[in-house]
Amino acid sequence: MALWSAEIDRLRPVIRAEGRAMVEAMSPAFSAVFPGGTARAYDAEALDDLRRQLSAAGEDQAVDRYIEGPHGPVRLRTFVPVRPARAVLLNIHGGGFIMGSPEMNDGLNAFLSRTLDLAVVSVDYRLAPEHRYPAAHDDCETAASWLIDHAGAEFGTTRLLIHGESAGANLAAATLLRLRRRGTVGRFAAAVLEFGVYDLSGTPSTQEETDHDVLSATVLRGMMDLAHPELSPTQRRDPDLSPLYADLTGLPPVLFGVGTADHLVDDTLFLERRWDIANRNTTLLVYPDAPHGGTGLPSVLPHWQPASLAFLDSHLADTETAGDTEPRF
Repeated sequence: MALWSAEIDRLRPVIRAEGRAMVEAMSPAFSAVFPGGTARAYDAEALDDLRRQLSAAGEDQAVDRYIEGPHGPVRLRTFVPVRPARAVLLNIHGGGFIMGSPEMNDGLNAFLSRTLDLAVVSVDYRLAPEHRYPAAHDDCETAASWLIDHAGAEFGTTRLLIHGESAGANLAAATLLRLRRRGTVGRFAAAVLEFGVYDLSGTPSTQEETDHDVLSATVLRGMMDLAHPELSPTQRRDPDLSPLYADLTGLPPVLFGVGTADHLVDDTLFLERRWDIANRNTTLLVYPDAPHGGTGLPSVLPHWQPASLAFLDSHLADTETAGDTEPRF
């Protein structure tokens, strides 16, 4: 089975060149956080600098609101379409559990809101090492549960979608698993999970020391150790932390995206197979030679963006046809 089309394969030299430029531009800042190669020697000042860069002011039309959570108030950054909302998309940003903010996805979230008539809610979950597990998971579950209870009154629709990238994809999958235990996961019609980390103990591809990815094996190891210093590799395989080890039955359709040069490529390939075996409802897009974050490369985006929009739109059309009151699962 071919993982990408002949059209995409012809783009490999361009993808490789763009990926190399992306690595040269971004990897030094990530590597500076872990100059000694371990979380025990992380550079707090370099981490603060990265956090400031990823929290820069975003789109003017975004509106912040706060809801109560188990660890205190949780900020939700929202975009509302001009026309009536067809659904609400819960966005969970990336950042290795130690950095990132909703603002880093403002451009994408504003585009999705405008293009698909979605209300988009991005959750500002608590970051490690200041806030340890399960703070981030609890914040994301709080946001999802709030939408289940309030989306109709707040946004005029009860249809829900979820999207996450990198660490945010892990949290999105974990949130769906938590909602399944509550019996409310059926409120989410579909998920988009981009280049996620799904096994915090490390899949084979995360162990390879290469120079073709934004996140090196050392940086990935440092992020996991900084977020969960007290947990052994075996403990990190808890399904709430590592969705790859969960029972995945009863979960909504999902679109997975990843590049072959991404250190997390195994995470996506392994989880997609297990998810599809459990539910028969996955779509997988793989981009040759694309690094971590590669769905945003100039040569990849013209393929990934229409595909992800069509995926979300198709599942919204399904729920609109079926009605807006009954859960799918």
